[in-house]
Amino acid sequence: MTYHRQLPNGLRIVGEEIPTLRSVSIGVWVKTGSRYETQRENGVSHFLEHMFFKGTDRYSAKELAQVFDELGGQVNAFTSKEYTCFYSRVLDEHFTIALDTLANMLLASTFEEEELEKEKRVVIEEIRMYEDTPDELVMDLLAAGTYGEHPLGYTILGTEENLLSFTQKDLRNYIREQYQPKNIVVAIAGHVDEETAVREVERLFGSMQPGVSSEERPVVTPPFHRSLVTRQKEIEQVHLCMSTPGLPAGSREMYPLILLNNLLGGTQSSRLFQEIREDAGMAYSVFSFHTAYQDAGMFGIYAGTSPQHVKAVVESIRRICQTFAEAPLSAEELEKTKQQVKGAMMLGLESSGSRMSRIAKNELLLNREVPVEETLAGIDAVTVEQVKEMADRLFRDGFALSAVGPIEDIDFAALLPEASVS
Repeated sequence: MTYHRQLPNGLRIVGEEIPTLRSVSIGVWVKTGSRYETQRENGVSHFLEHMFFKGTDRYSAKELAQVFDELGGQVNAFTSKEYTCFYSRVLDEHFTIALDTLANMLLASTFEEEELEKEKRVVIEEIRMYEDTPDELVMDLLAAGTYGEHPLGYTILGTEENLLSFTQKDLRNYIREQYQPKNIVVAIAGHVDEETAVREVERLFGSMQPGVSSEERPVVTPPFHRSLVTRQKEIEQVHLCMSTPGLPAGSREMYPLILLNNLLGGTQSSRLFQEIREDAGMAYSVFSFHTAYQDAGMFGIYAGTSPQHVKAVVESIRRICQTFAEAPLSAEELEKTKQQVKGAMMLGLESSGSRMSRIAKNELLLNREVPVEETLAGIDAVTVEQVKEMADRLFRDGFALSAVGPIEDIDFAALLPEASVS
């Protein structure tokens, strides 16, 4: 059973009672991330995520870690472009102390100068580690090229220069502006009843002030540039990403896109995997993906391959994508894909953590609950013609591309004449 409540200060509570479990997952989701930052602030959302674990008015950083370890539970956080999440999974009997500790982190962190400077060094190492992870770096280059100066093109980690400049005052000002109750969703899923969940959230978060009604940061729909961005790196493989504009979260056309993604590169039986890896042996990892934002989306394809295979891999990707627009699927192939997608979704929802994430994202990005039954019905209703139309829409105008690796002898402009060098 799911529920939805809103406190007088604007904070929202969403939950799902699951009596058959002994665990409960708690997430405090804040509608802020790199999309809401200025260039000078870029990286502050992620840095704050770290600093909330570095000591409060009750606990030191070490004591915070010990609280959850002693409960036998899990605690962590992550930052994305559009939201930041702090979450925990514990036994049901430890629900109150876990929620109380998360609330203390978010409402009473001290941001001591010594911890601030230590954590700057930690995040700088994280940025440098990212530079040494080409399959992740290529994704950031793709976003920077396709979205340009729009905040969706910013990295989540930010820059070393920005990071070193952040002060306690900067962090507190950002919290005051962005960590307002109206931007927060507390999501709870598992073996805890609605009355208890709502009572405890209200006790801990109900005193948060709505905040001074400052002018909200504008959410401007991003452009999509068919860009060509490359980075020379002396490594073994060339890491490629090709992308086209996708769909925003909540689009009515999302279901044909989900099925197309699965058919193209979502599974080991998908066409990209079978033709590029299994038949041609030109890549170990190849897949497609779709990223949905509030008002935009990106459909992408990743492949890691040797320099001598780059031309053939890019040509194969273009050809395989085009076949979906030109040659309709069989009804049998579409039905198999529907079963795959529905099965993966339902199996993925067999934990309190995945249930908690689902209801939170729906509330934060769509402002409504999306019943599982609605999703299953949407998938079942997709026709062969709708998948074909979606493929034509995605691939008719060509691709943007990013690449990282030993690329000095590769003429990407000839491979993607529609892309402009960024």
